[in-house]
Amino acid sequence: MIRRRPLGLAVVLVAATALTLPAPATAAGYPYQDPALPVATRVADLLSRMTLDEKIGQMTQAERGAVTASDVATYRLGSLLSGGGSAPTPNTATGWADMYDGFQRGALATPLAIPMIYGVDAVHGHNNVYGATIFPHNIGLGATRDPALVQRIGQAVAEEISGTGVDWDFAPCLCVARNDRWGRTYESFGETPDLPSAMSTLVTGLQGGTLGGPTSVLATAKHYVGDGGTNGGVDQGNTQLGEADLRAIHLPPFQAAVQRGVGAVMISYSSWNGVKLHGNQYLITTVLKGELGFSGFVVSDWNGIDQIDGSAGFTAAEVSTAINAGIDMVMVPTAWKTFISTLRAEVQNGHVPVSRIDDANRRILTKKFELGLFERPYTDRSWTPTVGNAAHRTLARQAVRESQVLLRNTAGILPLAPDNNKIFVAGKNADNIGNQSGGWTISWQGGSGTVTPGTSVLQGIRAAVGPTTTVTYNQRGTGIDRTYRAAVAVVGETPYAEGQGDRAGSMSLDREDLRTIATLRNAGVPVVVVLISGRPLDIAAELPNWTALLASWLPGTEGGGVADVLFGAYAPTGKLPMTWMNSVSQQPINAGDGQVPLFPQGYGLTY
Repeated sequence: MIRRRPLGLAVVLVAATALTLPAPATAAGYPYQDPALPVATRVADLLSRMTLDEKIGQMTQAERGAVTASDVATYRLGSLLSGGGSAPTPNTATGWADMYDGFQRGALATPLAIPMIYGVDAVHGHNNVYGATIFPHNIGLGATRDPALVQRIGQAVAEEISGTGVDWDFAPCLCVARNDRWGRTYESFGETPDLPSAMSTLVTGLQGGTLGGPTSVLATAKHYVGDGGTNGGVDQGNTQLGEADLRAIHLPPFQAAVQRGVGAVMISYSSWNGVKLHGNQYLITTVLKGELGFSGFVVSDWNGIDQIDGSAGFTAAEVSTAINAGIDMVMVPTAWKTFISTLRAEVQNGHVPVSRIDDANRRILTKKFELGLFERPYTDRSWTPTVGNAAHRTLARQAVRESQVLLRNTAGILPLAPDNNKIFVAGKNADNIGNQSGGWTISWQGGSGTVTPGTSVLQGIRAAVGPTTTVTYNQRGTGIDRTYRAAVAVVGETPYAEGQGDRAGSMSLDREDLRTIATLRNAGVPVVVVLISGRPLDIAAELPNWTALLASWLPGTEGGGVADVLFGAYAPTGKLPMTWMNSVSQQPINAGDGQVPLFPQGYGLTY
């Protein structure tokens, strides 16, 4: 089953502005409302005042399009989320802040005034929000080998998230992608555990040194555990591995995140040796919470508990299995009322102990107190102007240029001269913000075209050259002749996300790309291929015909970073985070497995 993300759902209309927001409507004076008391004391006091329904509400996460502010109040909902592409109207930073504050007013209108926590998949920038800065996807950040840069990106993303009211990010993805057929390969920092572990600095960037800072956003290590190791690279599939290999390959990045104090962990849809992770008490409770000492809360994936028995529609048995396995908050986007009544019945009939309910609430409420939600429940509008600002775009451009991996450079064709030159640019990804940003950009699967403001690779090239250089663009290469000194073909994949991105067959360039490159080559001009893709592609047969090859991954909105490297303003420093196959028949191919690759993990040329 593919995770379904609602698009364009109606939003609660919020008339009030930031200036008219009421203070939390509570009878002041309870110990849990005293910020001077230790968090544990406040949690214990609040827990002692909560009914079973209030506790179950805290464990429930609904999709924003399936609730109203009054629902949040009536059912004591503890959390809301936006699925990929689920945005308010208008989809602006202010529109998000208004929506958030409207829902938060509903939460605070309850007797105990427990604030809600709102989650989004901000996986390469605040990517649901039109105009936000879109950073390179994780595979590109893995190529930078720069954990300090990744931490700075986390901080920038946290500022943009904070400016929209949202308090919780379903990131970073710490999967170790072992088969490039997998449609989420671009969400992985690398195929060996050292890279995702090193890039867990994103957690510190998002949360800050401790929770509760002015732009502190709860981070989520996902998807626990082994989602990148499924047979055939099938999304939500089965990872067949001995426990020693699971621990050696897939567990270390989560250990690193826990050591950084990550606030939440999201469970994987996938199975380990045939058992769905959402029901695996050993891995969730014994290993994660016990052995690794994870003290935050565990959240399910989108309708993830519904997959435990393999049949559509979650059952009472699935609910009790998931909660008893150690899941603290359940993402039930639309069937949240059914979940609430089912869990209540499972507690009342003894299938789920009250102690487990209390443990889940203790974990959730601890993070809400640590974030300062009880004291500052509404959007801090002073951060709203940071969404897509110049400083963040400059940082994203740095990330783009550091992520470029130069794989071939015959006769030193690169860098191109910015002056006194004549360059032809072609390819379907040359002037397409949507294609260069990939999936999880404005919508769940992403889309082609001008989906959000930014600088295309072509625009970056035009801006990089001087007045004495001619740049001609035609998507298909039509019009090129021998008078051009070089041709730049910007080709590769078009956007996709989980499920739809799995590639079970060919992993080659499509016919359009091959025709475009052939047109350029037939003019007798050196061809520089800039590959926009979420993974290594099957290009070995074509490579001898290319003068140069630059792996640009999915750079996001700041295409100027690609031009920075093409024209030598910065020398390429990126190194492959993945092994590059000689042929698709080698999949899965990974460092140390004895196969001969086209390019090994860690490869990358410079000038």
